[in-house]
Amino acid sequence: MDHLPVEVIGNILSLLGSARDVVVASATCKKWKEAWRSHLHSLSFNFCDWPLYHDYTSPRLEMLITQTIFQTKALQFLTIFMDDDHEFSAAPVIAWLMYTRDSLRQLHYNVRTNPSFNIIEKCSRHRLEVLALARNSIIGVEPGYLKFPCLRSLSLSFVSISALDLSLLLSSCPKLETLAMVSPEIAISDSQASVELISVSLKDFHLELFSSDKFILDVDLLEKLHLKDCTFEIFELVGKGTLKALKIDDVSVIHLDIGDGTENLEIVDVCNFTIMWPKFYHVISKASKLYKLRLWGVVFDDEDEVVDIETISVCFPQLRHLSLSYDLRDGVLHYGLQGLSCLKNVVVLELGWTVISDLFSVWVAGLLEGCPNLKKLVVYGYVSEVKTHEECQILARFSEFILQLGRKYGHVKFEFEYE
Repeated sequence: MDHLPVEVIGNILSLLGSARDVVVASATCKKWKEAWRSHLHSLSFNFCDWPLYHDYTSPRLEMLITQTIFQTKALQFLTIFMDDDHEFSAAPVIAWLMYTRDSLRQLHYNVRTNPSFNIIEKCSRHRLEVLALARNSIIGVEPGYLKFPCLRSLSLSFVSISALDLSLLLSSCPKLETLAMVSPEIAISDSQASVELISVSLKDFHLELFSSDKFILDVDLLEKLHLKDCTFEIFELVGKGTLKALKIDDVSVIHLDIGDGTENLEIVDVCNFTIMWPKFYHVISKASKLYKLRLWGVVFDDEDEVVDIETISVCFPQLRHLSLSYDLRDGVLHYGLQGLSCLKNVVVLELGWTVISDLFSVWVAGLLEGCPNLKKLVVYGYVSEVKTHEECQILARFSEFILQLGRKYGHVKFEFEYE
């Protein structure tokens, strides 16, 4: 170890991540302390790493972080993540950002700060590539001054910002590729009827825990769209047909428009969602490259609608991963097997139920027969705590039936996950 260059020792310390571990390790000798001061690239103050952070007062934590950061010269990655009990003063936070702004490439800041100040203003016009902010406000974005020439990833969690400032912020990030927002508080003025985001570079968009009357996403290069726990009257995607992955999880929307350019879709994952199947199918029907389709907990607007698996097998010839949850209402199976064509490329099949019935066994057998090259079957089931004798009998018959299927399809790996 004595012969290691000080730069290499700095890289080793950077890999430790946790600020406490770095400080302890740097006390080994003068050489390691020099590596900490001149060649340390990464520091993380995370309450999950060290339980004693919970016991420190906010002023003491501010002093500890200040002393540690100000002994470094070339920080590139900085994480400050504290629990809800702590609140930092703005002055030391501004000092940390100003001290590191010339070298910092990634900043993760999740601490309530009082009084509020424009954090992003202190980070702009420099080398920052990744910015993750939580539990703070963004106020007064000045597009003429604020610039993020290198920013590629932006994450905003429980952040308060106006729709106008959010739009101006995106326009200040010419290379932004990933935008994630969790429970944002987006203020809309009286003159605005919707939230409209425009980006010429965005490729990945994640929105969670948000409600809006109208949301417009105008992005020419978008490849991944993930909506989770959201409510909209209208959601509209304006793009140029570059979308590859669409994930909708527990979303309520009256009108969903993802455009006609869906021919490049490779993944469609829909969970806990109410849809008109013919309309939704029309949207994705051109996706001849689709290799993963998941329809889980999907509710149909029309009670008589049935997902035509034969149509799925014909229109998505590249499909390799198929996930369907069993839906039985009034004795009607909403994923029918009539005229099932061969799903010859499907190698992973995931099937599940919420209410077990004997028809589930018939359905599983039919799908297995339609997947001649299947390698893995995963069965997800829900078993209620209070089971009637009839439910126990059905479950027993299903278990016996699965044993028989296992003997018939010896080349298929069977897995079970019950709740």
